[in-house]
Amino acid sequence: MSRTADALVIGGGVIGSAVFYYLSKEGVRAALVERGDICSGTSGACDGNILSIDKEPGYDSQLALLSQRLLRELVAELDCDVDYTQRGSVLVVEPDARQEAMARDWMRRQKEAGLPMRYIEGREVFESEPLLARDVIGLVECASDSSLSPLALTFGLVEAAKRLGGAVYPRTEIRELLRDRAGSIRGARSSTEEFAAPRVILAAGVWTPHLAGTVGLDVPIQPRKGHILVGERTPDLGRRKLQEFGYLMAKFGQKGVRGVEPAMEESGVAMVYEPTGHGNFLIGSSRQFVGFDTQCDLEVLRLLAKRALRFFPSLRNMKVIHSYAGLRPWTPDHYPIVSAVASIPGLYIAAGHEGDGIGLAPITGRLLSEMITGRMTAMSVDPLRLERFDDGAEKSASH
Repeated sequence: MSRTADALVIGGGVIGSAVFYYLSKEGVRAALVERGDICSGTSGACDGNILSIDKEPGYDSQLALLSQRLLRELVAELDCDVDYTQRGSVLVVEPDARQEAMARDWMRRQKEAGLPMRYIEGREVFESEPLLARDVIGLVECASDSSLSPLALTFGLVEAAKRLGGAVYPRTEIRELLRDRAGSIRGARSSTEEFAAPRVILAAGVWTPHLAGTVGLDVPIQPRKGHILVGERTPDLGRRKLQEFGYLMAKFGQKGVRGVEPAMEESGVAMVYEPTGHGNFLIGSSRQFVGFDTQCDLEVLRLLAKRALRFFPSLRNMKVIHSYAGLRPWTPDHYPIVSAVASIPGLYIAAGHEGDGIGLAPITGRLLSEMITGRMTAMSVDPLRLERFDDGAEKSASH
């Protein structure tokens, strides 16, 4: 059996769903294929942050800021409640002169890049967040940051695309990509059927390299595991998203800077707190290269709790009701791959967003739709090209 589409999106997480929606919005006859249920992978095992504060000043933060603006448009377009709130977010600064200098410099550079940033200190720290540890000396605030439900956003995008004519095929695992004799993409094959499409978008997150390998393409994405603790319903512990400033070091792999115990350094543990719309709270985060293992590690969960207590001592009297782990699609330079594949006409990659997929989904969907429809992209995509990696080339000319 064969199905046809003008564009086939492989991957039903938030990135694939955003690409699917923006293509459908442009009138492209698109199909979305997901090996499990919609939002059953990384997008269903994360928090819901739409952040600019933790992006490198410059292109990275500008990409995130534009995506935040697009998200506000999406919230109005999608006929569903995605639990969107814009409270801003902060980086929490510890009593360390070096960290304070780094935080002030980070704030300055982000502000110069156009982000709504400021540095909070003195009495205002505790007026803003009364339950923080009393030795905290400062907060770096970004007013544009927001949060939502990843599940609601992903399903909202899929349902909106379906209303525009898009077709969805859940529980359909693609086994290989297909090329014609000239080397261009011609579709994909599952265990039971073929999908014929002159354009195929790989948006399968950490599973993207496997599918790309079926046409001899090397995509440098690795799974980077992260844990989250879910706390009981409680009066606001923190009023918005809070991360320790050291989170930036953990995210970008800078070891030996924070002064944490070796086990925390090794597991990339850094305090992240997020209130939810249902009155619960989430505690993260960790970063580990352990393959495709998504089982929770009790020692890492203990370290998450210990690090959170350093910043929120009152957590000691609160209960954890759940925990889970997911796999971030990591790239060596921490930028996603949003790119046509030069060596295989018709093939596109939309993956490698690490922990930023929820926030960067709108801009990723828009950029891919603009590439495919031949429109000028909303911003330059050169930093996101697959070919920026030395090994981003075909392994062979077969298939």
